[in-house]
Amino acid sequence: MKIVLLESLAVTDEYLGKFVKELEAKGHTFEAFEKSADVATQIEQSKDADVIMIGNMPLSGEVIKANENLKFIDVAFTGVDHVDLEAAKEMGVAVSNASGYANQAVAELVLGVIFNLLRNVSKTEIECRKGGTMAGLRGSELRGKTVGIVGYGAIGAQTAEMCHLLGCDIIAYDEYQREDAPSYVTYKSLEEVMSESDIVSLHCPLLPSTTGLINKERIALMKETAFLINAARGPVVDSEALAEALNNDKIKGAGIDVFEIEPPLNVDHPLLLSKNTIVTPHIAYASDESMERRADIVFDSLNSWLDGKQINKII
Repeated sequence: MKIVLLESLAVTDEYLGKFVKELEAKGHTFEAFEKSADVATQIEQSKDADVIMIGNMPLSGEVIKANENLKFIDVAFTGVDHVDLEAAKEMGVAVSNASGYANQAVAELVLGVIFNLLRNVSKTEIECRKGGTMAGLRGSELRGKTVGIVGYGAIGAQTAEMCHLLGCDIIAYDEYQREDAPSYVTYKSLEEVMSESDIVSLHCPLLPSTTGLINKERIALMKETAFLINAARGPVVDSEALAEALNNDKIKGAGIDVFEIEPPLNVDHPLLLSKNTIVTPHIAYASDESMERRADIVFDSLNSWLDGKQINKII
């Protein structure tokens, strides 16, 4: 089999090499390329490939359909909305993801952003560097707050557990309620979660049903003292509506790690200019540990598929 990696997995050459050595010992070939957004380049790099491996770079139907030998797309990412799944289905190409690799990393980033917002860390650091004090910027504690989890999957559950251990009340909304959810989690409607939470943390996948889920009307349900955290997918939130609410003090603050497109962003993006908003360029999933975990998962998926047993199956 010809296996082509179209973007770096962000691990050391030594770490990647151990997987490549095992594949080559079984008679497979492996080629790795730097990420390119150019479709023609992607088609050329993946020519005659049986397997394409990617992270979060878009993989269009044009590239998929240009590869007549393609049998398997191994996605080193949890979400797969950047892959043309309809084209993959049409071509009979199997797709697996790397769900689970970043649960801890994302949950920890969410907690870090929450603490930053509650205690005004970024604002007070600026004042301190200017020779100022904390005057007017006294923060509040997390303990006793109600945290609303929108999308109670693996990452949502990890975030909820960490917040619970820190003394928070946990409410959650998910279209599919888990029977094994711990007793400290109370499922409620989306409207109830939005209106009752001190902190709303988004962890739902990007689907037609979740695109624009957090719109102007639902943001308007939030407390004026509440914070919104998005470490899920950018299009889940109406950015302009959120920026308007922040700038008009309808909610207290936001932490945004994901946007409608992958950073870099235009500097006039509304959430880069909104009040009391912490923005990061899609870093929640990325830690040293999660990158190695991700490589482990995608090569496990690849080897399982090569053995005729697809795991982490999307299609």
